[in-house]
Amino acid sequence: MREHLAKLPTECVNELTEKIDMVPVEEKLRMINNEDKKIALIIEQEIPTIAQAVKFAVTSLKNGGRIIYIGAGTSGRIGVIDASEILPTYGENNAFLAHMAGGKEAFTSPVEGAEDSKESGCKAVSEMNITSRDTVIGITASGRTPYVIAALECASKIGAKTVCVSNVKMAAAREVVDISIEIETGPEVIVGSTRMKAGTAQKMVLNMISTATMIEMGKVYKNLMVDVVASNEKLVHRCVKIIELATGVNYDEAKRVYELSGKNTKAAILMILSGTDKNEAERRLSENGGILSRILKRSPS
Repeated sequence: MREHLAKLPTECVNELTEKIDMVPVEEKLRMINNEDKKIALIIEQEIPTIAQAVKFAVTSLKNGGRIIYIGAGTSGRIGVIDASEILPTYGENNAFLAHMAGGKEAFTSPVEGAEDSKESGCKAVSEMNITSRDTVIGITASGRTPYVIAALECASKIGAKTVCVSNVKMAAAREVVDISIEIETGPEVIVGSTRMKAGTAQKMVLNMISTATMIEMGKVYKNLMVDVVASNEKLVHRCVKIIELATGVNYDEAKRVYELSGKNTKAAILMILSGTDKNEAERRLSENGGILSRILKRSPS
């Protein structure tokens, strides 16, 4: 274990930040910022691989399956964050779920040794009733976390599509998954603190996967989130504003049709742009998988 960790890029000394404890605060921040700037360019190299993961995710959802994130520590919490934001943002419940080593207690506090348990990793697959229709995405900076690897192996045996997001090249996980997304972020600003660059890269990749998947599922029209759940006054205002932006009508008209639609943002947009009533808008949405651009025959510009 000790020898293996020493070889991981994330555990190596970053020569560019060796004096971070000696410089003024502003220079400390510049060092951190300079390292963070590198992440998007590294991720760019993996876009074709990330696209494959999105295709898996879309297929799972269309077949009645789910996308399930599994991780430990920082990686697990990042999965929880991304999954938990899908319902309010896109109105999709149980499409993205997350499970992390140590359970709910580990969301806010470390659970010692949880990430080392292969048995718990397989147990998580069983507890979440993972099937061949699901896509399971493991998140591990080292690419070798026992809990995550075991979960991916068990999910693969069931027939689920499997993906791993890691921060090393030639990750051990690639031996057990269908797709290995390897974002090599290199030495951290603080040696071994993978909540920094590695964690940022993981968050960006999961954002890309979940966002692109939701767009493919018709949850976005133009670049507007037309299935947002209006659970408070602020979000009601956002829904009306989205209708206004999508159709070009004024705010008062957008709000009037929003109310007529039964507070269905997509239906309201369709009612305005096609001149249909609520029932007809709902029927056309149902027949077209909720994809507005398909109904309105809107081509990419």
